[in-house]
Amino acid sequence: MKGGKSKGGIKKSTDTRLKSKSAAGVGKKVTKKAGKDPNKPKRPASAFFVFMEEFREKYKKEHPNNKSVAAVGKAGGDKWKSLSEAEKAPFVARAEKRKTEYNKNMQAYNKRLAEGPGADEEESDKSKSEVNDEDDEEDESGEEEDDDE
Repeated sequence: MKGGKSKGGIKKSTDTRLKSKSAAGVGKKVTKKAGKDPNKPKRPASAFFVFMEEFREKYKKEHPNNKSVAAVGKAGGDKWKSLSEAEKAPFVARAEKRKTEYNKNMQAYNKRLAEGPGADEEESDKSKSEVNDEDDEEDESGEEEDDDE
């Protein structure tokens, strides 16, 4: 069969599509994604999003009956495109300021991670020792009562 579709080719492609999940996953290790750290600093907003924070407030005041998020986003995007570089400058400056703060926070965060487990274990050891001290005091008083009996 020259130039035509062969039955073998169709069969192979359908076989790969029809494989069940359990059969396809046999023998493969399932790796779990590492969870996100809630203490990690969030990325700063870009100049456009800094602009949108203010624009949303103004838009809601002017259009109180509008409940559409898409309409606000579209109007904000159109407004942003129509602004000149001079009009965008204050938003760009605020975005840069947020970015420098973010970079400082990330450096501090990465430094804590590098020191990481040792620093956390010290704190947990302190709390354990305080708990153990309290337990020791109770044990001592309990032992004294046992000695009196």
